[in-house]
Amino acid sequence: MASDKNNDDYIGPIRRLLVGVLVLALIGLFLVWRIDSPRVERLRAAVIDTVVPSFDWAMAPITGTANLISDYQSYQQLREQNQDLRRELQQMKAWREAALQLEQENAKLLDLNNVSLDPQLTFVTGVVITDSGSPFRQSVLVNVGARDGIIDGWPTMDGIGLVGRIAGVGQETSRVMLLTDTSSRIPVTIQPSGQRAILAGDNSLNPPLDFLEDDALVRPGDRVVSSGDGGVFPADLLVGQVALGTDGRLRVRLSADYQRLEFLRVLRAQPHEQIPDPDNLLTPEAEFFGPAAINPAPVSAVEVGDG
Repeated sequence: MASDKNNDDYIGPIRRLLVGVLVLALIGLFLVWRIDSPRVERLRAAVIDTVVPSFDWAMAPITGTANLISDYQSYQQLREQNQDLRRELQQMKAWREAALQLEQENAKLLDLNNVSLDPQLTFVTGVVITDSGSPFRQSVLVNVGARDGIIDGWPTMDGIGLVGRIAGVGQETSRVMLLTDTSSRIPVTIQPSGQRAILAGDNSLNPPLDFLEDDALVRPGDRVVSSGDGGVFPADLLVGQVALGTDGRLRVRLSADYQRLEFLRVLRAQPHEQIPDPDNLLTPEAEFFGPAAINPAPVSAVEVGDG
């Protein structure tokens, strides 16, 4: 115990002495470092040249830490830029889709404007708002109606060919019966042979030709146009091309794009004769085809003698 006490008596003064010497050395170094003298400046330069290069290893952790912090800050900036670019990319994708849709609509409108029609024909362009196609009916609705002067029976076209006819007019909308509908029957002419036929819808994209005058004069690829017979449609409206179906029947490959009907042109055709009262189509003379014609009234003998 006495030995430990003696050691403590020596260590304490020595520690204080070393601390004092270190403090005095640091104060002296500070004062020397602050002296503005050429000799002291040369001394400082010599010390720096001697001591600083040998302390590169000591500065390596600090330098590495500083570089790591700088790299982390750069990574944060890159991450923020990447997020901004992702948001801009999503916006650009949305704008791209909008641009493609506008491009398609513009192309279809240009097609509508480039269709060559009879100069006497005027038209109203409408937008297809719904498709009521079904196994039993093939029709679409357009956003033009009686307020636009649409009349029942007028033909409709897309940017290429005939689509159908108006089969119902409302105040703001109209129904278009497509050529593919089973109720559709239009007279057509096949060029260049000039053969006439009836295009009969059968709910397929390639309706058949019925009542051909001479099948031998018709070839696949012949042009099919409206004939104008009966005043149903104006003449020379493009319908499509003749094609041979798998069932061996002559059919028509329609020129109109039925898969993408967005805009339709309603042609103001010449007004055809309207039937105001269909019930009065049977005149009194038609009764001779009834029972009265089978059992005519008896003729008197006087009348026979006079004859």
